[in-house]
Amino acid sequence: MSKLIGILTSGGDTPGLNSAIRAVGKTLLHQGGYTLVGYLDGFRGLMENRFVVLDDTYLSGIITRGGTILGSSRDKPHKMPIGGKVMDMTDVIVENYHKNHLSGLVCLGGGGTQKNAFRLAKAGLNVLTLPKTIDNDIMHTDISFGFDTAMMIATEAIDRLHSTASSHHRIIIVETMGHKVGWLALGSGLAGGADVILLPELVYDEQVVADAILRRTREGKKFSIVVVAEGAISQTMAKVLSEDNGKQKVEQMLKTRTADLATKLEKLTARETRVTILGHVQRGGTPTPYDRMISTALGSRCALEIMENRWGHMMAYQNNEIVPVALESVAGPVKYIPENHYLITCAKEMGVGLGQ
Repeated sequence: MSKLIGILTSGGDTPGLNSAIRAVGKTLLHQGGYTLVGYLDGFRGLMENRFVVLDDTYLSGIITRGGTILGSSRDKPHKMPIGGKVMDMTDVIVENYHKNHLSGLVCLGGGGTQKNAFRLAKAGLNVLTLPKTIDNDIMHTDISFGFDTAMMIATEAIDRLHSTASSHHRIIIVETMGHKVGWLALGSGLAGGADVILLPELVYDEQVVADAILRRTREGKKFSIVVVAEGAISQTMAKVLSEDNGKQKVEQMLKTRTADLATKLEKLTARETRVTILGHVQRGGTPTPYDRMISTALGSRCALEIMENRWGHMMAYQNNEIVPVALESVAGPVKYIPENHYLITCAKEMGVGLGQ
């Protein structure tokens, strides 16, 4: 009998998931002796025991497709909404794993998925993970697949906004995704020639941002592009964080932060200001060749780990190599941008405003 391996995608969808699934499946099929089953809609599918057999026909022609052929959800094994209640369904997942005679489980996901996979590993399951997120915030991997595509989409949007900003002599604020880190905003901001880039790692002063724009005006520049990460906070918001329920208050403030910033910059600079929130468009569409390459390499190496019966780690991309990293070291910590990172140094040296 062939060995059964389960695979699922959890959390937000990203370009590159299908190519990773394909690489795991095709490598196992090529080597022989394995059957790959895909659980639908993340950990919920594993809990409800909904799956499909990923044979060669199923895996064919999916490398260019965005999203995930398996579907995804943000349901957690230990916090699963069931009939209006939130319940710990870990035992049910473990029971299904053994009932289906799985030899191992591969989980594709971001930071939350790494934590959930580690919980299942501690419950006794053979688990491997792959790092996917457009946020690029997973520790111990130089890059997560999905990030390159999202950065390309954001950069293209900034490129297009240059022409309308120039035509109307406006300030245009572009909000990128990125959760609590600024990798996407910093990468696309530099690649797109933004004049100001605001990051969660660097608390910004609205007056400093306005002064940077006014300085451009004095130099004869008739427009400015401001890229702001969705998690970037102002000095005012940073002070609120220290108050009772400060985190919840700031989360509410972030919902209108970009619009509020536009209003303030318009008053401080007397320059017409417009907002573009890129949102989920950054998650969609065909993955870039780089994302396909990285996800394929990670997936194929993951399959080799399965064949060597090595479990309990995430496959990471480090210094142009694929290496295993213990799940316990990636489950929890967040990869923020260091203040001395070369891209931040580059931005400063080029005169890009960081709101500092």
